Amino acid sequence: MISKNFSTNTILASLVGLCLGLSYLLYQQVNESDKQNHSESYASSVNQAAPAVVNIYTQKKVTTNKANNKLSQNTASKSVGLGSGVITSSEGYILTNHHVIKGADGIIIALRDGRQTRAKLIGTDPATDLALLKINLMALPSIKLPKQNTTSVGDLVFAIGNPFGIGQTVTMGIISAMGRNQLGLNAYENFIQTDAAINPGNSGGAVINSQGEIIGISTAIYSNSGGSQGIGFAIPIADAVDIMEDLILFGKVERGYLGIEARQITPATVKILKLDINEGLLVSDVTNKSPAQTAGILTGDILLSIDGVATTNANNTRNQIAKYKPGKVISIVGIRGTQSYQTSIKLGEQPMMGAKKP
Repeated sequence: MISKNFSTNTILASLVGLCLGLSYLLYQQVNESDKQNHSESYASSVNQAAPAVVNIYTQKKVTTNKANNKLSQNTASKSVGLGSGVITSSEGYILTNHHVIKGADGIIIALRDGRQTRAKLIGTDPATDLALLKINLMALPSIKLPKQNTTSVGDLVFAIGNPFGIGQTVTMGIISAMGRNQLGLNAYENFIQTDAAINPGNSGGAVINSQGEIIGISTAIYSNSGGSQGIGFAIPIADAVDIMEDLILFGKVERGYLGIEARQITPATVKILKLDINEGLLVSDVTNKSPAQTAGILTGDILLSIDGVATTNANNTRNQIAKYKPGKVISIVGIRGTQSYQTSIKLGEQPMMGAKKP
């Protein structure tokens, strides 16, 4: 009897000890996990990108007229603007926004390492609010470009720039939306939306991912106060690089030009015109002497596809045409009245929209 009780007590003691041991191990594991979560840092990613983000200071000559006792006198003064930019190559090319350097008589670049120098304007593209500068310095850092586009809504991002001229600042957020357009900011829009704080002075700066790769150029904010309200917009880096390459090669951006105004078909349009289709673009205007007019496109035509791509969205179609080079021959499928047709059109060159060349 004594032996049986002893055996039972031993087993119970062993089980209690085992439970205590497992509880301790579980506590240690949870504690270590909490430490890792609280110590997680993206400093290495930020430090990889930040040296390639520069402060931009612009100078403009402002002439004012002062009248005194029927005498007038012109006085000249200088106004100073600020913004940010991104060094994209060791050759010294810097992407920034057109509105940052618009009308500037002088552009000063300040690097994170303390160096300062004047920049040369290579070209601008007001249609996308991008500009390209160049500086000549040795041992320049450059931003890391992503090898492939894997950007998605919900990704963690960081905005690096010079808000309000206080110095380089990093803010964090996520990608809130992709492909934002029809905001009335630029002629061509394909924005990344983020809630990372973007303020005046951030314009032209970098939006990077958690690997330190640039995914966009900070461009604009939606705000009633002038400061960040959690809705910021950046130009995708793939679009910006395309613009940069054109500015390097040609000093301007070459875009295909069709010469029409069109709007998406609505259910009301379908009902009024008694159409048998639900998607397409209704041509509302054809520019005189444009490629579209030369090819015989008429007001009232309905475009169904361009080069095999369905024309279901006016903005997307406009961007599609703009990405083609002048001289490209495209195929258009459309409807006129009750008859369908197919025609080929040689694109012209999109007229420049106030671009500034050096």
